[in-house]
Amino acid sequence: MSKPAVFSIVGGGGFRAQYFLRIARALPDQFRIGGMVVRDETKGRAMEGKWGVCTYRTLEQLLASEDPDFVVLSVPAAASLSYMEALADRDIPVLTETPPAADLDALLQVHERLTSRGARIQVAEQYPYYPAQIARQAMIATGQLGSVDQVTVSISHLYHAVSLMRAMLGIGFEDVEIRGMRYTSEWVAGPGRSGPPTEDVLVPATRDLAWLDFGGKLGIYDFTANQHRSWTRSNHISIRGQRGEIWDDRIRLQTPACTELQLDLRRVNKGEYENAEGYFLKGILAGESWVYENPFAPARLYDDELAIATCLSKMAAYAAGGPAFYGLLDASQDTYIGLLIAEAIRTGETIRSTRQPWADTNR
Repeated sequence: MSKPAVFSIVGGGGFRAQYFLRIARALPDQFRIGGMVVRDETKGRAMEGKWGVCTYRTLEQLLASEDPDFVVLSVPAAASLSYMEALADRDIPVLTETPPAADLDALLQVHERLTSRGARIQVAEQYPYYPAQIARQAMIATGQLGSVDQVTVSISHLYHAVSLMRAMLGIGFEDVEIRGMRYTSEWVAGPGRSGPPTEDVLVPATRDLAWLDFGGKLGIYDFTANQHRSWTRSNHISIRGQRGEIWDDRIRLQTPACTELQLDLRRVNKGEYENAEGYFLKGILAGESWVYENPFAPARLYDDELAIATCLSKMAAYAAGGPAFYGLLDASQDTYIGLLIAEAIRTGETIRSTRQPWADTNR
């Protein structure tokens, strides 16, 4: 793009909103902040001092002074609908945080009041855009695994995990049958959003497991609360096709000539040892092929920030008339299936999805 995309942020300056601020600061040639809505004046002044941005108390005040290409909503799901409607009334594109609504009734309201009227809204579901996930999807796209029909996701909770399952399995809006269970044990308290642990104590840990049968394709959900921040539990994904599998960063294949192949997904970082190019992720190799090349190098961003930067980049293109990338239809479906997973785990019963109205909306 010839000039930076300008986006405003609606949010209280919390944990998630500051992701977008860090990314804009690291990538000034690509993004610029066009003001923030921070309802609390004291917090707003603190954000101005820390980040050098203008803050406003209301959306109306922001839009009277700023002209963003799009608006990022970083507010709780229960508060997002009114903001999305207000921005849709002004035909301003919106990138909203996950989930787009908290329950099925609210998802149906979002569909009726926004999706069906063609509101320009995308959702910042970053997990499919992690470098490792892009690399794995690139391997699937080569066809070397054959038809993929099994995916195990033990990375993040509910709708995040479902978004990865559907992407890796190539699932659209097919119905699903879900069985689930919960196992409770103890583990050592680890890091949280506030930082590293401050005392060595055992705390309860709930491990949720679910079996998602999409009719010929299987998704397995396995997540322990706070696993993605833990120092003592690993994240895991496996993708199985007719001719091979991806098991985390290992790839095992059998060619049509009945030859065994083994590859690794190998991260290549600059700035290590004697390299003086700066410290950043260059990309990921599978054998001799680059299956991910970092489009934001040499900015020093970690994987979650790279994934969110990808959402922002795609949103900037979408706001300028480009293609959608993860809209309310997919976000609603992933959130709905996530709600069903939670119900199956809570009740111990087999839960079957029903086709929702957004599944029949033309994209």
